[in-house]
Formats: sequence, structure tokens, C-alpha cells
Amino acid sequence: MTGMSVERDKAIAAKGRHIAVVIAGSMVLWLGAQAIGGYVGLPWRYAFLFDFAALAALIYAGVNILQLRRMRRDSKG
Repeated sequence: MTGMSVERDKAIAAKGRHIAVVIAGSMVLWLGAQAIGGYVGLPWRYAFLFDFAALAALIYAGVNILQLRRMRRDSKG
């Protein structure tokens, strides 16, 4: 393997880890916000705010997954 392909593999791995952290982190925060909001009795509009924030994070992750697929496809040849 050449130095370029090793660096590309590292970039692909780093992007995959980033995506995993975004998905897991957004779900943990969303679940926590839902639980705490229900416990404290926050108005329903805050629940929608947390839902939309989680949805935005998942859309961001989805776009990054598409970029990762393209990176992997380009690295194969």
C-alpha cells in the first residue's frame, strides 16, 4: 500500500467514527431530553424542539454517510 492509500484509509476510518459519534450522541441526548422533559413537565413545544434537533443531527449523519460511501467507492479504483 502506498502512503496515499494509507492516509485515505485513515480518513475513511475517521469519518466513520465521526458519523458513529454523531448518531449515538444525538440519540443519547434526545432520549435524555425526552426523559428529563417528561419528568420536569416541560411544555410540548420543547419536545418538538428536541425532536427537530435530533432530526437535524440524523440528516447531517446521513449526508456524511453518503460522502463516506463515495470516498470508499473512489478508493477502490
